[in-house]
Amino acid sequence: MTSAPQSSKSEATPQYAQVAVAVHLAKTYTYRLTPAMQKAARVGSRVLVQLGRKPTTGYIVALLPHLRAGTSLIESEIKDVQELLDVDPPLVPEVLEITRWVADYYAAPWGEVMRAALPAGINASVEQTISITPRGREQLRSEPHGAADGHDPASPSTRALQLLADEGEFEVNAFCLRLGASKTPKWLREMEQEGSIARSYRTRSTPTRAKRRKTVRVAKAAASDSQTDTAAARPRVTTAQQRLLETLRANGDEMAVSDLIKAAKVSESAIATLLKRSVIEVFEADVRRDPLALAELPDTEVFELTKAQAAALQAIEKQASARNFATMLLHGVTGSGKTEVYIRAMRDALKMGQGAMMLVPEIALTPILSRRLRAHFGDQIAIFHSSLSKGERFDEWSRLRSGAARIVLGTRSAVFAPVQNLALIIIDEEHDTSYRQEESPFYNARDTAIVRAQKESAVVVLGSATPSLESFHNAQRGKYQYLNLPDRVANRPMARAEMIDMKEVFARRKRPAIFSDQLLEAIEQTRARKEQTIILLNRRGYSSFILCRSCGESISCPNCDVTLTYHQGDRTLICHYCNHHQRAPSQCPVCASKFIYYIGEGTEQIEELLRKRFPELRIGRIDRDTKQRRHEFEATLLDFAKGESDLLVGTQMLAKGHDFPNVTLVGVVSIDAGLALPDFRAAERAFQLITQVAGRAGRGDLPGRVLIQTYHPGHYALRHACAQDYRGFYDEEIRHRRNHAYPPFVALALMLTRHKDKSRANAIAHELRNALVKANDAHNCRVLGPAPAPFARLRGEHRVQLLVKARSRKQMRGVIDAALKTFEEAGNDLRAVTLEVDPVSMM
Repeated sequence: MTSAPQSSKSEATPQYAQVAVAVHLAKTYTYRLTPAMQKAARVGSRVLVQLGRKPTTGYIVALLPHLRAGTSLIESEIKDVQELLDVDPPLVPEVLEITRWVADYYAAPWGEVMRAALPAGINASVEQTISITPRGREQLRSEPHGAADGHDPASPSTRALQLLADEGEFEVNAFCLRLGASKTPKWLREMEQEGSIARSYRTRSTPTRAKRRKTVRVAKAAASDSQTDTAAARPRVTTAQQRLLETLRANGDEMAVSDLIKAAKVSESAIATLLKRSVIEVFEADVRRDPLALAELPDTEVFELTKAQAAALQAIEKQASARNFATMLLHGVTGSGKTEVYIRAMRDALKMGQGAMMLVPEIALTPILSRRLRAHFGDQIAIFHSSLSKGERFDEWSRLRSGAARIVLGTRSAVFAPVQNLALIIIDEEHDTSYRQEESPFYNARDTAIVRAQKESAVVVLGSATPSLESFHNAQRGKYQYLNLPDRVANRPMARAEMIDMKEVFARRKRPAIFSDQLLEAIEQTRARKEQTIILLNRRGYSSFILCRSCGESISCPNCDVTLTYHQGDRTLICHYCNHHQRAPSQCPVCASKFIYYIGEGTEQIEELLRKRFPELRIGRIDRDTKQRRHEFEATLLDFAKGESDLLVGTQMLAKGHDFPNVTLVGVVSIDAGLALPDFRAAERAFQLITQVAGRAGRGDLPGRVLIQTYHPGHYALRHACAQDYRGFYDEEIRHRRNHAYPPFVALALMLTRHKDKSRANAIAHELRNALVKANDAHNCRVLGPAPAPFARLRGEHRVQLLVKARSRKQMRGVIDAALKTFEEAGNDLRAVTLEVDPVSMM
């Protein structure tokens, strides 16, 4: 386990730094601080250190006045810290502590967790550089000058030396490109061996558009100008210069230079002349990159709370005001007013001088919600999500760290935001799997938030209409305080849900159908009433795959054991796992047949078919493809919220959290694929998805209707979802979990071995199982596998998985840690093994 960070305040001057590096290694390393660094170094600062042959960025987690007793380190072998990157540590103690917990609990490399905790605009990286040596300069002076006379072209080595002599140090790849080479040429390596050039490393310089601070030139009237009383004492000015000064005075004696030039209709030379005469001053001022700078904010409305809302708010305020740690499950049906409770709880925290954090699972929830919260809290709120530019993320992070903002709204990574005096954490849609990071470092933001609240004596509120089974189980056991909002606000009825049996539709039409007659008729009726519709299909793209009807060939990803999805917008086949792209063929690549058949439907095709069927409807689409185009994505959601579009097609992004009062119809094209997944949570996810998307209908004064197309109308998850019966589903599902020993009744870990060679992946998995069996001598755990993963090959690697179950999470970790130690001591590479503690997906 990783050792806890030590305070940087020590009686003795620190001589050494314990450093965690952002690589796939769990341990920390000891480095020597140079005399100049010893007084400036702080726990949480970033440093440049040598790891093996390559310098890398690390994070100071402890400062040591001397080497620890019993250490195996040899003084002469300890390397110096190459560079101290921060005097003011970007990782505040509270954030550093929660990253330590994440590293320990999820067995994640501490350095990787700390890198994930910082905004992308601040994380430093290292680049390799090349420069000319004294020997190279001597060699250049001794070169013949024929090339300069225009007779003989200079040799590549001479051109390289001349470029380095003229322009100084270069980044290696940029230097090769200047020489016209796509990679490092052999003769350049030979020059390095000869000693005429040298390679070194430096902290990567950040491009201007992503630099940490954004500044603007500002013009200000000089003090002497405002105090001048007589015309004779003033410098003579031209008409243009006089116009510039008058514009400056009219705007409070201070303006951005670019705005001033535009407003006064003058040139840059007028600025330069007045600056030279000391009539004005020009300086650099920081500019905030505000992600909502141009946003149109809604009016803030004051609602009367229902009795249930008032009781929930009172319970939250009671614990938050006393600074007691508490975990509360706010279980409210869709449309019950959970967001209003969140807003009032955050407002109360601000009144008491406290900070608050609100996490949402999807970027799709932030455009409308962020505007609503900005309308309530102004600049007190900061926004965190991955669609922001690096500069925007850095500025929002900086406002939180300085205390200029005291509330953060964000997705998963916002759990590491440096909120000062944190007293309240809200996890909206707490059941959502998006809170789990599915790549290293693995962590669940919901569970991390609970631990952070515990460490900072804060209240954490888990809100959902469909709580995860684990959270509801904890509430039933009394571990969480249960708050219930059983009814919609204003006594609005729940949407009426109906299932359409697609087997019957097939029997009538004698062919597969994407839309049933009932759904098409309901869309038409909704349009006639000038109301809005949401159509859900949890599969993006146009078609699931393409098939040759002559030879039966389907086109698969070269890196993964999956077929490529067809995207019609750019006629591209895409792998949704490794992002491999290739052009869609006009004929079969195997038999050259032109009988290419597109099978399965995605959101692109649904949108196209609905546009053809209802040409008068204004239709938008929301999925991961549109999400990549941030402004288009936000505009689509905002237009629908304002009633400027009639129908929205989308994936599960549409199913949660949105409040569209004019939506009266929700159609689910298909849910069956999700039910068929080889995952013990498949039924729970299907229930949550249907219940959540059904909750988008009838949220205003108009009643809602939900139509669900399925080939399995008798499935218990769908039956309970149609009835909006969470408790009925929970009672049935929890029995299955208990009978088959799955969470919440056991702790679970998923161990995955990966290798490009299939036989080697299997061999590694069997060696790992042997190590697990050996470590499990007390039989505290049950080891299942090895077996091929559901996706047996992804990103060019074959995947074999093992499951470890145990009644005690502590015992399970003890067995796994001992097994991994034995596995590594046997000469195996731990980088071939991925460990997920508390996995949310078995795929």
